[in-house]
Amino acid sequence: MAKMMKAAIFVEANRIVLDDKPIPEVGPLDALIRITTTTICGTDVHILKGEYPVARGLTIGHEPVGIIEKLGSAVSGYSEGQRVIAGAITPSGYSNACLCGCHSQDGAGTKHGFKPMGGWRFGNTIDGSQAEYLLVPDAMANLSPVPDGLTDEQVLMCPDILSTGFSGAESGKVRIGDTVAIFAQGPIGLCATAGARLMGATTIIAVDTVPERLAIARRMGADHVVDFGATDPVEEIMRLTDGRGVDVSIEALGRQSTFEAALKVLRPGGTLSSLGVYSGDLHIPLGAFCAGLGDHTIVTTLCPGGKERMRRLMDVVASGRVDTRPLVTHRYSLDAIEEAYALFANQRDGVLKVAITP
Repeated sequence: MAKMMKAAIFVEANRIVLDDKPIPEVGPLDALIRITTTTICGTDVHILKGEYPVARGLTIGHEPVGIIEKLGSAVSGYSEGQRVIAGAITPSGYSNACLCGCHSQDGAGTKHGFKPMGGWRFGNTIDGSQAEYLLVPDAMANLSPVPDGLTDEQVLMCPDILSTGFSGAESGKVRIGDTVAIFAQGPIGLCATAGARLMGATTIIAVDTVPERLAIARRMGADHVVDFGATDPVEEIMRLTDGRGVDVSIEALGRQSTFEAALKVLRPGGTLSSLGVYSGDLHIPLGAFCAGLGDHTIVTTLCPGGKERMRRLMDVVASGRVDTRPLVTHRYSLDAIEEAYALFANQRDGVLKVAITP
């Protein structure tokens, strides 16, 4: 086996480059997987732009599909050559956060100790998946075998985008018969739209301004689409709900304007489920907040991870209830990942998600 591999490495703000890096050594609880497909996430663009800090020299990426190359000496229940995915969030299973039931906030095993988003390690606190090989920590808690018959692209959204989008509906406690508005129909918002439908919402309103995204939103379960470039989305949603407002609004972009709009369209006692990654302070408008007396709930969620979450998501895909393949709009080899970053960061050519194949 070779000793070096290609990897997309963070150098400094606005500079991620493809370079050589040693293939990781495998510890007792680890697994080394050979990446067959990965992708670029919106969070990676925050890293690229210097809006989210990571160490120089870190390999970026947190959405891996691959084949087990080597197992740690203490890992059982898996075999080399097996197709697997691992979630973007890799809980240890034994930290205080895990044992409190908050697996996504697991800070165990990072050199920084516990911090918010501590469970997100790939491409954050340890080397990530935009490489030929990936070291998966706590493999028995995180590796999930890919069912026979599912392609890489069918399961590519499970490690992050599908898990995050679904969690927006789950954390918002969407119920049968609910009216739900989802602000922004990028990959996460589209998966939130699909999640709201699976949870039982019967009126789903998707907000965006890109025609292709609004068309896919309808395929993912939206009953109404609102083009915020053509109309005020708050006014239109209130019109669609006969002034009642929505039971749950999901913010899937991470901007002040969408957060405010998501709050303004809530019915009294409604829930704002926030999924966006914000790069500045948020301000809560007094009127929309009803001076604190509106019985509103504001909840945030970090992508749930771990092997059981991945198994459930792949079962949803295998059932045919959700098809995420339309989200993959572009395909690049790992050798061309710098070009892929330029496309994705600038949202050119109608890009939603990019499949990267070593």
